[in-house]
Amino acid sequence: MDRSDEDRAINEIIDRLAKQFPRVPADEVAQVVSESRPEFEDAPIRDFVPLFVGREAKARLRELA
Repeated sequence: MDRSDEDRAINEIIDRLAKQFPRVPADEVAQVVSESRPEFEDAPIRDFVPLFVGREAKARLRELA
């Protein structure tokens, strides 16, 4: 997965999480996702980074909701 594919997958995660957490403003969902991403910046295999970012962000959004 190249960086543009990863960015596209992350944007899809933001959209999906915004629908799952309608009471959290969309910009806050995007912020939580972007704050979750650096944790996986050094991952050697990039294919699973969007999955891990999504899981981390979803856990954090559950705490907010």
